[in-house]
Formats: sequence, structure tokens, C-alpha cells
Amino acid sequence: MQQYATLNASKANFDNIYDRPDPRGYFSVLGALDYMIPDVADPIIRQILRAREKRLDRPPTVLDVGCSYGINAAVHRFPLSFRRLRLRYANPDMAAVDPEQLARLDRSYYGSWPQIGTARFIGLDVSAPAVRYAVSVGLLEAGVIANLESGEPRPEDRQCLGRADVVLSTGCVGYVTERTFAAILNATERPPWVVSFVLRMFPYDAIAAALAERGLVTEKLAGATFVQRRFRDLEEFGNCLATLEKLGIDTNGLEAEGRFQAELFVSRPREDALAAPLGRIVTVVSGRNRTVGTRYVRVGRGPDAQVLRVPS
Repeated sequence: MQQYATLNASKANFDNIYDRPDPRGYFSVLGALDYMIPDVADPIIRQILRAREKRLDRPPTVLDVGCSYGINAAVHRFPLSFRRLRLRYANPDMAAVDPEQLARLDRSYYGSWPQIGTARFIGLDVSAPAVRYAVSVGLLEAGVIANLESGEPRPEDRQCLGRADVVLSTGCVGYVTERTFAAILNATERPPWVVSFVLRMFPYDAIAAALAERGLVTEKLAGATFVQRRFRDLEEFGNCLATLEKLGIDTNGLEAEGRFQAELFVSRPREDALAAPLGRIVTVVSGRNRTVGTRYVRVGRGPDAQVLRVPS
């Protein structure tokens, strides 16, 4: 836990975008940084969920850990993307309405789209406003508002968590540790698959060990990283590169190109992993060529390296 807190100190803090009753601030702040992990991860998630559905012989229920405003559910369930949603909320007419009216508009908006994903979504987050929004507009069937780092789930929350066939994380590792994952698995009715997109600065060993104690084996997708977003400013860029290199992680060609990079870990019961190895069910789309805003790029190594601002 302390290690994660230290590593998080090198990142920009966006806590204030999650305490609002609707996602306009979320899309404004993260959209300005070319946040793309929901879009980049979605094709991979779809492939994994299809494999999970085959093993279950029914559509899976996904627990989105760190669900915020239900963005992963929106992108999976409907023909939408983070980019498209960002443009919706940037419309001046949308900026003018109050949160209650926006929620009514959003219920109608999401209800008007055809369902393209078969999975059902429930969520877990510490942000009550975000979870309540996602449930109220129909993106999540149910939501748990809890900090499982510091406490155990309530009986009614355990019942909700217990429905999970897949536990999904696209960016909360580093804010949550093995404690949260252990609490979730202790509540589940059957061993779920755990799908985690993890920034390279955060070690996954302790989480993988906690999952192994509960009968899950962890595979890391080799040879692929997934863009999360651009660095907010030169300070975050420099701090994160220094942190990664202190950990012995080579950033050249990856974070040194100006974008956070995540890796994919999938944990499953051994028989499931043997029946369908990760490399067989996943085809990679990384997002490396999607950045549209200015980013920071380091050229060279050592004391002679230069940092450039590069418009994409």
C-alpha cells in the first residue's frame, strides 16, 4: 500500500473530477489529455468476454472496479466511444443543464442505442456521486460504494459482488491493492476471471499472489502495451519517467514518447487458462497512433537527452 502511495505521488491528482453528480468534469479534464484506455481496452475486453461466455454458456456479469461514471459499460454495451461521449458533454447546450436534467437526458440517450455487448455490468467505486449516476442512467445494473482497502463489504454489498463472473480494472490498480481484490474474491460465488490493465509503474506481484491463494493463475499478455493518456504537463512527464527508470523499466519508445502505458494481466482458474491461453484469445490494438494533442517526448538517453513538445 505504501509503495503504491509513493508511486502515485509522481502522477497528477484528479480526485476532484469524481465527486460531481455527473460526468461532465470527468470528460472535460481527461478528454483534454487524450484519455483513451476505455476505447483501447474495449476490443481486448470483448475478446476476453466472448471466451468467458463460452466457458459459462451464458453472458457474463462484469464487476468494473473503479467504475467511476460507468464509462467501460457504456463503451462495451453501445456503439459509443470515450471520444464520442466527450463531444456530447462538450456541447454548450449540455453544459447549460442542471445535473438532474442531464441524468434524464442521459437515460434517454443510452436507451436509444442498440445493445452490441452481451455482458451485464455492475460497479465498485469509492465515489458515491459517480456510482449513483451510472446506476441512475442505466449503465450499471447495480453499484457498490465502498473502500475495500480499509474495510470489508457490507452483507448487501457482498451479495452484489458475488455475482461477478469477470472482475475488470482499466486503471484503478495503484489506487487499490491486493486487499480490494481479495475482498472481492472472498465474496464471489464462483472463481471469476480477473482482467487488469495496469500502468507499468505499478507492480502486480502482490495482487497476482493474492489471486493465486484463491486458485487463479495469472498470465501477462506479452509484447503489448496500451496507451492510457498523455502526461498532463512537463512535471508529471519528468516525475513518471524518473519513477519508472528507478524501477529499472526502460521507457524509450513507450512512456518517453509522452503517454502512460499499461500492461494486461488476466487471472483465471487453471483449467480455464489451459483451455484457452491468453495469447490465443486476444488480438492486440494498442492505441499508439491515436494521440491527437501535444505530448512530451524524450529524445536520447542520459544527461544529453532532450525533452520536446510534439504536436500529433
